[in-house]
Amino acid sequence: MPERSPETHVIDFRAAEQLLAARDPRGAIRLLDSVITAHPENTAARLLRARAFFLAAQLRPAELEFQIVLEREPDNAFAHFALGRTLERANRSDEALRHFRLAAALEPRPEFIRAARFVRDAPGDGGHSA
Repeated sequence: MPERSPETHVIDFRAAEQLLAARDPRGAIRLLDSVITAHPENTAARLLRARAFFLAAQLRPAELEFQIVLEREPDNAFAHFALGRTLERANRSDEALRHFRLAAALEPRPEFIRAARFVRDAPGDGGHSA
């Protein structure tokens, strides 16, 4: 196998983004593994791999990656929200709610606020906003 360069890792990262957008999380994980091995401090790659694990229904690896991101960036609202979704999917609602509330407090986006249960959906709203 040819030697990997920083440029190759950037290409792999961008390709992993495309694979994730195309709903191929396992392909994205394969590319990101080498990027993270070479650059374990790369939070963006870890966040992308966490999302890929989540979409591949690999909840424990997703949880671990989101936790690593939050250790480095405790104010990352998206990482809190995504960890909350991961925990929710693993039937750990109480733990999930804590992260949803942190996400909403850090960045009051409508989906974060709804997940944090700070507001109730309007009758007939079905939880969707316009």
